[in-house]
Amino acid sequence: MGNSTHITTIILSGYIEIGNIKYFCFTILTLLFVAVLVANQLLIVVICRESSLHEPMYVFLCSLSVNDVYGSIAVFPLLLSNMLLSKPPEISLTLCHVQIFALYTYGSVEFSNLAVMSYDRYVAICYPLEYHRIMSPTRIVTLIALVWLILMIKFSINLFLNAQLQLCGNVLDKVYCDNYMLAKLSCSETTANNTTGIIGIMLSIFAPLGIILFSYTKILRVCSKYTRETKQKAVSTCVPHFVSLLNFSVGCSFEIIQSRFDKLPMPPVLRVILSIYFLICPPLVNPIMYGIRLSKIKRAIKKCIFHSVWIKPLIKIRMLFIVI
Repeated sequence: MGNSTHITTIILSGYIEIGNIKYFCFTILTLLFVAVLVANQLLIVVICRESSLHEPMYVFLCSLSVNDVYGSIAVFPLLLSNMLLSKPPEISLTLCHVQIFALYTYGSVEFSNLAVMSYDRYVAICYPLEYHRIMSPTRIVTLIALVWLILMIKFSINLFLNAQLQLCGNVLDKVYCDNYMLAKLSCSETTANNTTGIIGIMLSIFAPLGIILFSYTKILRVCSKYTRETKQKAVSTCVPHFVSLLNFSVGCSFEIIQSRFDKLPMPPVLRVILSIYFLICPPLVNPIMYGIRLSKIKRAIKKCIFHSVWIKPLIKIRMLFIVI
């Protein structure tokens, strides 16, 4: 316990570790950030425009892409602008708390959304004849609303409690604000924060994990009774979801390991890369994976691009000649 002072700014010293390659990192991350925005926004537009994609699986995928855009926008503009500074950036404590809120809601909504998508695949494979009755529009809206609202409310409470903490220091060895490392700087009582943290872990990790394990256990059990052809078809619909789940889980594991065990021997730049993996790779891989694996989305994307690039200009040219 140190002496509490009135701290209003946070220094992110993780940028020092990037060193002389900051311009190279800035260029690569900017390209990846733009790719994430373009890929996910294209997927959102295609799903919203194409009536054939107004099915539960694609609606949940749209929610996943919205969250990926939200998480990227919440972190990368500030991260990229700070990367060009000649000294470690100093941001306001309020902005630090807001960034923590955005990061944790992004991660929790992502995992919970993947859990809902696993439940959707379970119903589709185990109860195909009752699928549209069980996954009714009302239930779809309810599930998406629960995923977003419960976690937003939960982390709003966390945000309020964290804002009450008195800090003994203001240097974080990260390139963005992290709740765990910020709490380590606290000089005040953290019982309420710890209690809500445990509740948060149950809501955002253990509950979704339970749904995922239950869904895949049932899917595997039912698939064992199918013919080989039917089994392959059922498994193929789960591949994109499983890849998304594995990619995000690995990214979060990287972040937790390098953050909680900061004494592990590893190159500084690798530490930075591992800390932002879950913010770049899952949002980039998800739309690509679903676009490649799901033929309906592939056809809809081709139709959307073809219509925008060729059909609309031809219609405008034709209307111009009619007017003339």
